[in-house]
Amino acid sequence: MDEGGSRIRRRVSVRKRTRPSIFAAPTAAELKSDDEEEEEEMVAECRRRKTVGVQPIEHYDSEEDMFGDYDSFAENSFLAQVDDLEQKYMQLPEHRKHATDLATAGLCSESDENKLSIPTVFPESKTDEHAKNQSGPEDVPVEHGPDLPSSQVLYFENLQNSSNDLGNPSIEEKEQNSFSHKTGDEELSLNHIEQPQQDNDFSPKVRTSSDTNRRKSVKDHLKSAMTGNAKAQTPVFSRSKQLKETLLSEEINVAKKTIESSSDDLGPFYSLPSKVRDLYVRVKGIEKLYEWQHTCLTLNSVQERKNLIYSLPTSGGKTLVAEILMLQELLCRRNDVLMILPYVAIVQEKITGLSSFGIELGFFVEEYAGSKGRFPPIKRREKKSLYVATIEKGHSLVNSLIETGRISSLGLVVVDELHMIGEGSRGAILEMTLAKILYTSKTTQIIGMSATLSNVEDLQEFLQAEYYTSQFRPVELKEYLKLNDRIYEVDSKAENGMTFSRVLNYKYSDTLKKMDPDHLVALVTEVIPSYSCLVFCPTKKNCENVAEMICKFLSKEYLKHREKEKDEVIKNLKSISSGTLCPVLKHTIPFGVAYHHSGLTSEERRLLEEAYSSGVLCLFTCTSTLAAGVNLPARRVILRAPYVAKEFLKRNQYKQMIGRAGRAGIDTIGESILILQEKDKQQVSELISRPPENCYSHLVQEFTKGIQSLFLSLIGLKIATNLGDIHHFMNGTFFGVQQKILLKEKSLWEVTVESLRHLTEKGLLQKDTVNNSDEECRCDFHITKLGRASFKGTIDLAYCDILYRDLKKGLEGLVLESFLHLIYLTTPYDLVPQYDPDWMVYFRQFSQLSPAEQSVASRLGVSESFIGKKASGQAIRKKVDKNIVNRLYLSFVLYTLLKETNVWSVSEKFNMPRGYIQNLLSGAASFSSCVLHFCEELEEFWVYRALLVELIKKLTYCVKAELIPLMEVTGVQEGRAKQLYNAGYKSLTHLANADPEVLIRTIDHLSRRQAKQIVSSAKMLLQEKAEALQEEVEELLRLPPDFPGTMAASIEKA
Repeated sequence: MDEGGSRIRRRVSVRKRTRPSIFAAPTAAELKSDDEEEEEEMVAECRRRKTVGVQPIEHYDSEEDMFGDYDSFAENSFLAQVDDLEQKYMQLPEHRKHATDLATAGLCSESDENKLSIPTVFPESKTDEHAKNQSGPEDVPVEHGPDLPSSQVLYFENLQNSSNDLGNPSIEEKEQNSFSHKTGDEELSLNHIEQPQQDNDFSPKVRTSSDTNRRKSVKDHLKSAMTGNAKAQTPVFSRSKQLKETLLSEEINVAKKTIESSSDDLGPFYSLPSKVRDLYVRVKGIEKLYEWQHTCLTLNSVQERKNLIYSLPTSGGKTLVAEILMLQELLCRRNDVLMILPYVAIVQEKITGLSSFGIELGFFVEEYAGSKGRFPPIKRREKKSLYVATIEKGHSLVNSLIETGRISSLGLVVVDELHMIGEGSRGAILEMTLAKILYTSKTTQIIGMSATLSNVEDLQEFLQAEYYTSQFRPVELKEYLKLNDRIYEVDSKAENGMTFSRVLNYKYSDTLKKMDPDHLVALVTEVIPSYSCLVFCPTKKNCENVAEMICKFLSKEYLKHREKEKDEVIKNLKSISSGTLCPVLKHTIPFGVAYHHSGLTSEERRLLEEAYSSGVLCLFTCTSTLAAGVNLPARRVILRAPYVAKEFLKRNQYKQMIGRAGRAGIDTIGESILILQEKDKQQVSELISRPPENCYSHLVQEFTKGIQSLFLSLIGLKIATNLGDIHHFMNGTFFGVQQKILLKEKSLWEVTVESLRHLTEKGLLQKDTVNNSDEECRCDFHITKLGRASFKGTIDLAYCDILYRDLKKGLEGLVLESFLHLIYLTTPYDLVPQYDPDWMVYFRQFSQLSPAEQSVASRLGVSESFIGKKASGQAIRKKVDKNIVNRLYLSFVLYTLLKETNVWSVSEKFNMPRGYIQNLLSGAASFSSCVLHFCEELEEFWVYRALLVELIKKLTYCVKAELIPLMEVTGVQEGRAKQLYNAGYKSLTHLANADPEVLIRTIDHLSRRQAKQIVSSAKMLLQEKAEALQEEVEELLRLPPDFPGTMAASIEKA
């Protein structure tokens, strides 16, 4: 049999090199003239059957012998006969095509309901097979005639394979490999097509039938089966699609076995199908991994699924490693994956980038950001899900999985920008999420990555993780400092940390010296327009001023560089803003310059980023948020000052900013220049030499969003319900690891007791009474209704009682003639202190309210006379709650926006930055979703449930109702949705079935990449919805586990 196995492998390799059909080509000497005539007749008959369709075959009835003398299954080598037959076919050009077509049809028919019913042959012949094998020591292969058509040959081959599977007791080993097919997109290496050999050791039970009876029985069955096959219409399939799906399935099976085994063989592409490699080449242009990426992926800790932290400089390619590990988990281990990212924009960018992978490889990509996300997530039947979430939504998702007992279905959690665990309330939420996963699931792997980590040992202890680091950068980075007109290179070996490099050689007029004392024009003109440049500024207003100043002193030649494409950018910006364009951008874009900060709308930011990435824009003046956001590298990065707002730059911020210098595959070098004044020289010297700041837990520091919120959820989820267990949990947190550093006056036990007492006093927890005071640590806590509502709604505990009071008061006289009252109730509390009202605007808007809308204000205690006095500057004796007044003002902004759906006009009316208004809108959408979950837990607020569902939808999309289905697709904003709707794409189904090439021709200002991303995202969303409906149907039809008959039967069986 070993020889037989070798023969099969040889045949596979021959087909890989030369085959136009499924089998290997023969030599001319092997053809015989008398066989040719019979073959031609058979091929002609097959051709007629294929082209004419289903016709009655009168001369073949069930009694007629279709095979002539070819009924022997006990002579000569079956595989040798197959080779001889195909070789004869392949020699004749006119036969090759038909042989290929028929063989392909045979393959395709296996997945159709009209396929050959092979297994039915064996129940009767299995006994005879055993008897035959017992009567002789040799393995007897199948024989058939040399001139059968290839569709029948394929039938015989399938029959032989099934026979081996079902009942041959004497075979020690058998090959279980499929034919190797090479398509345009993928080629599988031979050693991964061949499956591991398996042993079949079972004894024959009956040994009585003769060879003759066996042959007759098989002959009858074959005649019957082939007659039915001949009468059945051959289904039409796409051959390339069929073969691709077959190969992908085979490769995933290989990868599964590789993952499960301890072998060092990583399969076609790191235990993944070769299709993954091809997708990276086609979609992302990645043809080869860096050496560090290969090393990291082949670490023993990664292979053994240990937790891992890895750290590399910005632009080193960290995300690709995480993506490959996520794909291994989804495709090979068949587990769900959670990826936590810091910002909504990055979540949406990742969703867009991975949707095409999900469609091609068969998994879902689900967005959990803002108001999007389902809790608990849908439990999928077959396909697995990749949840891409912000820090807050990731925490809610983990809570819902723990509550439903599904946390073990989460095979992998990937955290980008792990250093954010030390940043305020968001860091505390991230810490809570990871601590719960570590405590509740021993099978979930955690991967954390960051460019700036210092006290890694603490993080390692917390996450029980291995650590990998490298200083690799694809492009060399050179750091410079600029003082007056001199430039110094940062040099750690030098005495003061820097060495003189050069003097700026740029002729400055007196006017230019006054306007540009920092020599920015000189620095940027050294690189633009041929290369790109980023100028980081301390404030948003400074970004706009610097952009305008630079354009004033650029020559007219800059206007000619990619002029038409820059005109196109301006048209695009106007089209998404209802014809309005920022005057600063109108002036700067023709020069290839733009500003980038949170004052822009998300649509504007996306358009400008795409123009910058494609080289149409060559200079961004930006704030530090760009460094932590989407990846926009540059040849040169300039830091206008060592400040972010009024605070001196931190080492982590500095490294993130300069990390944007150098574009892999484009630049050979990257440069960063920090501009400093004489007064900052000492601080800057320390900045460039010290290590990154340490990460410290904010779990206790962020009291209401941190430790109190954690304890409430621990008790609500029944993870830990008594003082002893909660204290034990706290010891395993990041804070627990650092308690000796962070706790100076109190112990961890005291902090735990104090927090629980505070929650009890606030009415969120209740303590079970015990008689024995010595057993205080064993005393259980349980969560109250208000506590459960706060925990389920992820409400900041500083505001939960205020929210309850506002909602309760609202029930006394809820005004439903407009959305204003509901909008007020869902305006985020934490945004109120960030903006003081413009009293003249406030009074103007107040006076335009209808009587019903004014009644909302009066119910809240805000009168028109109060606003009028404020606007005129008069003294006010009556005390009015400032927070209510300011919150109502923000409600006016949101209410006006919902009515007009135009950010620009609302921005003008309220004299607010359009970016702030959009942030307010997204914050309100997210908070309204939290309020809905809060109300769902309290029966007294039942009336709010139905009302809030509609409001959430309006706040999330803020467009006319007909555009909402299109805006559900990630990456489609209002302007694009209007274009698509007007072009006839009015639903999700329309978009999912759209041709990207047609979209490009139909929709103005739409690039090919955008069109493909929109279609991919729409397909992914449609598949998710279809799967959810299918789940619902199956759940309805499924017999309940507590069905009376089922319970009785199980009791009897027991």
